[in-house]
Amino acid sequence: MFLVLAVVPIVFASAGAQRAATAVPLTQPQPPATPVAGGTITSIRVEGAQRLEPETVLSYTMLRTGQPFTNETLDQAIKDLYASELFADVVIAGADTGQLVLRVRENPVINRIIFEGNKRLKEDKIKKEVKLAPRQIFTRTAVRQDVARIVELYRRQGRFAAVVDPKMVSLDQNRVDVIFEVSEGPKSKVRQINILGNAVFSDSKLREQMATKQSRLTTLLSSNTSYDQDRLAYDQQKLRQFYLTEGYADFKVTSAVAELTPDKKDFIITYVVVEGKRYKFGDVTVDSDIRDFDNKKLATSLGINKGDWYDAKKVETSVDSLSEAAGLFGYAFTDVSPDFQRDKDTLTMGINFHIAETKRTYVERIDINGNTQTQDKVIRREIRLSEGDAFNSFQVKRSQDRINSLGYFQDKFEIKQTQGSAPDRAILTADLQEKATGELSLSAGYSSQDKATIQASIKQRNFRGKGQELRLSASYSTYSKSIEAGFTEPYLFGSNVAVGVDLFRRDYRSYNTVGDTDTTTYTQVSTGFQVRAAVPLTEYWTASARYGLSYDQVALDKATYYTNGVCDTALAGSYLCDAIGNRWTSSIGYSLIRDSLNSRINPTKGSRLSISQDFAGVGGDTRYLRTTIVAAKYWGLGSGFVLNAQAEGGHIEGIGQDVRLTDRFFLGNPQLRGFDIRGVGPRVTRQYYDTSVVPSTLTASSNDTSESLGGDTYYRGRLELELPLGAGARELGLRPSIYADIGAVFGGKTPTLTDSCAAAIVAAVACTTATRQYTNSNGNLLFLDADGNSTTTNTGTPYTYALSAYRESYSGNSPKPRVSIGIGVNWNSPFGPLRIDLAKALLKQKGDDTKLVTFNVGGQF
Repeated sequence: MFLVLAVVPIVFASAGAQRAATAVPLTQPQPPATPVAGGTITSIRVEGAQRLEPETVLSYTMLRTGQPFTNETLDQAIKDLYASELFADVVIAGADTGQLVLRVRENPVINRIIFEGNKRLKEDKIKKEVKLAPRQIFTRTAVRQDVARIVELYRRQGRFAAVVDPKMVSLDQNRVDVIFEVSEGPKSKVRQINILGNAVFSDSKLREQMATKQSRLTTLLSSNTSYDQDRLAYDQQKLRQFYLTEGYADFKVTSAVAELTPDKKDFIITYVVVEGKRYKFGDVTVDSDIRDFDNKKLATSLGINKGDWYDAKKVETSVDSLSEAAGLFGYAFTDVSPDFQRDKDTLTMGINFHIAETKRTYVERIDINGNTQTQDKVIRREIRLSEGDAFNSFQVKRSQDRINSLGYFQDKFEIKQTQGSAPDRAILTADLQEKATGELSLSAGYSSQDKATIQASIKQRNFRGKGQELRLSASYSTYSKSIEAGFTEPYLFGSNVAVGVDLFRRDYRSYNTVGDTDTTTYTQVSTGFQVRAAVPLTEYWTASARYGLSYDQVALDKATYYTNGVCDTALAGSYLCDAIGNRWTSSIGYSLIRDSLNSRINPTKGSRLSISQDFAGVGGDTRYLRTTIVAAKYWGLGSGFVLNAQAEGGHIEGIGQDVRLTDRFFLGNPQLRGFDIRGVGPRVTRQYYDTSVVPSTLTASSNDTSESLGGDTYYRGRLELELPLGAGARELGLRPSIYADIGAVFGGKTPTLTDSCAAAIVAAVACTTATRQYTNSNGNLLFLDADGNSTTTNTGTPYTYALSAYRESYSGNSPKPRVSIGIGVNWNSPFGPLRIDLAKALLKQKGDDTKLVTFNVGGQF
């Protein structure tokens, strides 16, 4: 069945009666029968006109004083007045005497336009479609047209059961309110998609190719289950593309019919197809009129082999490749036309690509549109061509990638080329659509050891529209807090030199957890700054240099780990006592970077390689040489799949001194998902003895404490595949990925370990431990008074306690890989981008801390 639009007639009512009124048909009233007349018009008088002058009324007719008239003349005058749509009623009297009287009743003026019942469509959106407006003359034709427009608006939303009932309320002074009562009805879904004539591919396989989806429980979130007439034509094209890609060159859709069910709730779509035979490629040749081209080499480079199954997509790719090759030689508007030789007997498809000769092209003008905030120069400095240069398609593509990499504009931007004032002149046009470049983010995390983190940051990547970057971030967590600020000017004074400065204050608290109790081991406070500069060496290579100065303070809790004002190795361990102190670090460094990524924000192809070294020892107390290498590669696999591989490694070497604990490499989340923060690598574990038995035995492992020491060397790798989802998930902004992480951190000085009961166990005697005197929070020694209460007054009776007996072990210092796999989901939620990661460690070493679930949320402005 097909849809029939029904419009309820307008109902006239008085202002007091409102809705209760007699229905008047929308058809134009027929002129009354005119009495038999004839003769000459001796006079004409107009009656009933209120807003119009009599001369204006007469101007719509051919009636004039002194002219002859007939019945036909008067009938035509009445028709002409109705046709003007200014009058609700027209009568001509006096035909028997020649003294004509035109009695008219003017159409009312619209007072208000009212919409009722529209819940799914906002009134503002409907008003944009409706042509009627207050103070206009009311006409039935205009009402019918607006009803049709509103119904069409609902149809485009998939609501084919929508009905619009127009009504009119009469007011005084010949005014009316026009009311459009809307019954929206449900969205008309696609209940079923039938395909007839297919034998090679199943219905389900062909339905996968279509944008339109059948309404099912699994497609509740998709808007593609609603019927859309435009999408019907698009799906036919998608079917044709699929079959042509599979080699069925004769495929065609003979009919596509969409039938609306009687209740107007669903559509049933039926396609009738003819698959035809499958073809293979025949001879593939290139015929070029351009002398610079080697036709045989070009044909070989296309990647189409005789005998392969025919693939229309390969043909399209070949045309693009040949056009791109011509562009490299400066031919911007080369016409590449494939000539198909179809042999139905051998079922082969030979192709000759003809490249027509054209003149070399030069860039006449570069137009940039749509950049309301970003300054023109910020964009132009990324374009690799200038006006007057010879056209080069590679440079156009590179310019496009560099502009995309800025992250200031919407994705899928392209630089278009059109012919200029002459055939050998090209105009390059960049039509841009700016997006939010400011980022306001809030992140939170939760680990298996109840470690909560909160971080807030604000960042503007296009500060003042000049391409400058300004950022400020602050974080607070169970184990750390920090505040950082940075500024980058990518083109200092218009040159290719980028400069920047960073300021920071970072507090880190390392702790052990026993049961539900956290015990702080050491704290590290770093305050400093860094200045940096970078200059491009080639199109892809950049060199950067930096200088940094920081003041580091590493301390232990004196009340817990000090005895008589000195760090007690029996309490803290020698490795922590060696780490404490205040030091200045003054360092210089450089990086060599090769970057061909097509986007800095969400790359889908290209690579990045960074080689860096930092030397600490330009003054200060610390001396080392740190080297790191980081590499990443992205592949767009088609259909929305993006694969990326990352690898990095580093080594730090102390110069004349051991590498400090705080300068070593640490590894864990988020670099190595599936492991806790600093959860991988060398660590000291302290196990406690039960000294009530002989020989002493170690207590349950739940009481153990451990401290990550980091390493001098590390490596890390990652393989991640971003997965495309259906249209409904894409509309929600869901982008899941699966990944595998691998890495390890190792090396460094082996710490001095303690075993309190080693000698006693060998001698098979009771294990005794030393005692320590309690101190208050100020480090003052405590004594016991006569009543057994603690006091700082020296009573001669120290307030002491026995040290717990323990054994320290060193583990995790191994280059053996740790491996984890996991799944992450990015969601562009209504309250900002959200990322959730869940990973599981597959390979781990003794002492590694595993299992971490994190989520991050933020917004843009």
